[in-house]
Amino acid sequence: MKMQPLSDHVVIKPLEAESKSKGGIVLPDTAKEKPQEGEVVAVGRGKGLENGTVRAPEVKVGDKVLYGKYSGNEITTKDGQELLIMREEDILAIIK
Repeated sequence: MKMQPLSDHVVIKPLEAESKSKGGIVLPDTAKEKPQEGEVVAVGRGKGLENGTVRAPEVKVGDKVLYGKYSGNEITTKDGQELLIMREEDILAIIK
């Protein structure tokens, strides 16, 4: 599905939550934590500033990012894909 976010919004595909704990215990779906890592799949044109210019986004499609646990709005596409839409300022870091 093609999606173009507006302004300084970013569309992120969350990475899968871990199915095992660090100790090797298999976790059921109800015990898995919400993922905080994802891949950027679409980026808006940037944030409009008061002087009329647009600040270009710092992230680009394909970047792996960390974001706040409860950031963004969850959406489900027509093909069943789970995505997040959030402002670029809700992204905490780019994973290199």
